[in-house]
Amino acid sequence: MIDCDLAIIGGGPGGYVAAIRAAQLGLNTVCVEMDKTLGGTCVNVGCIPSKALLTSSEHYEFARLHAAEHGVKTGDVSLDLATMMKRKDTVVGQNTKGIEFLFKKNKVVWAKGRGTLKRDRVVEVTAEDGKVESYRAKNVIIATGSVPVELPFLRFDEKRVLSNVGALRIPEVPKHLLVIGGGVIGLELGSVWRRLGAKVTVVELAPTILPGNDDDIVREADKVFRKQGLDLRVATKVTGARHEGNHVLVEIEKDGKGETIDADYVLVSVGRKPSLFGIDAAGFELKLGKRGEILADDQMRTNIPNVFAIGDAVGGKLLAHKAEEEGVIAAEVIAGHNVRMNYKSMPSVVYTWPEIATVGLAEHEVKASGRKYKAGKFPFSANGRARTSGDTTGFVKFIADAETDELIGCHMIGPNVSEMIQEVVLAFEYGGSSEDIGITVHSHPTLSEAVKEAALGVLGRSIHI
Repeated sequence: MIDCDLAIIGGGPGGYVAAIRAAQLGLNTVCVEMDKTLGGTCVNVGCIPSKALLTSSEHYEFARLHAAEHGVKTGDVSLDLATMMKRKDTVVGQNTKGIEFLFKKNKVVWAKGRGTLKRDRVVEVTAEDGKVESYRAKNVIIATGSVPVELPFLRFDEKRVLSNVGALRIPEVPKHLLVIGGGVIGLELGSVWRRLGAKVTVVELAPTILPGNDDDIVREADKVFRKQGLDLRVATKVTGARHEGNHVLVEIEKDGKGETIDADYVLVSVGRKPSLFGIDAAGFELKLGKRGEILADDQMRTNIPNVFAIGDAVGGKLLAHKAEEEGVIAAEVIAGHNVRMNYKSMPSVVYTWPEIATVGLAEHEVKASGRKYKAGKFPFSANGRARTSGDTTGFVKFIADAETDELIGCHMIGPNVSEMIQEVVLAFEYGGSSEDIGITVHSHPTLSEAVKEAALGVLGRSIHI
């Protein structure tokens, strides 16, 4: 039995960041991870590899369709998918090795194997060769992440019926990729394969793609993605499927009318659910929510003393940066700091092109609350830097309290908005107003001037429209 101050089950974004922060605070820390590399879903089969392929596919599409507009003649452009995939794997490897280096630097112990939580905060780690080590921890953080949801008639085989894992490893450009689910994962990976030459059909049960997002964002995204070539089928139900050789025949229904879609690959991206692998929630009387998520307070404490939970395991928005911040909070609380999570300032990003970035409430949510508000919007078509780059699609939209001018929501769709949203997140964190952003000098010419102009729009005084 090995004693430690903190044992973390899971080495994904939440777990590994919690481990590093705990070590910085002087805690003897062990992080249990059963995969061969650290980083969890995000680094290995999620955020990082998908962004690598999104970037590569953007370059490919730019060379084919847009380079000539800039006076760059490329001749025939061809795809080397193997090299693109190799680059993606290299990027993933660089990130996982980077986490290993940080563990060594901060003296975090990586316990390689499957972690099982036992009574009295004992964590059993079973290595690949069957050897078992046990750690007796003063504190435990559960960071076991989430897994993709399957459809009963479309079980993942990662060959023809794919989760996000298989969709990152398709060995050829699909002739027809059917994406079930019009959320973030479906649209991002659907965009990758569309750019590379696949016919892509997206089926979404909800009335719109990106359900829950601000209506203006959804309308603009729907228009742009259709123009790019995605076949979007909203308010459409998938009712069944069957395999025929290398094809999957998927039955769909809309307004009572049925249709069968013939696809050589199907990506099922209908959501994710908490993974509590190695955690006997019932046996420990660990309190769970309706969706199987661990219930934790704003200090990431569960109902079991000295047992914390973070990341996708506690539900909410399934975001890597949310998990990281929750990991920091948990580590600092364990070290005796009086800190708490603040979800009000949590940004979300969709890495399609144009990108989508949001923080705070959507307009329909503000309306539903009955709060009086003002809104301002500024299009990238009126932004000088956007014109120079040829990326004028989209806009920045602010929602602020009608009386106090406090920012309530911000919604962007356009070039590089994943980076631009951070200015607004900072304003949210400090209870800022649209005027605070509107009177702040922004460099010219920059895309960020659209943020300033949209904030001025709330006040009725945008300059360039």
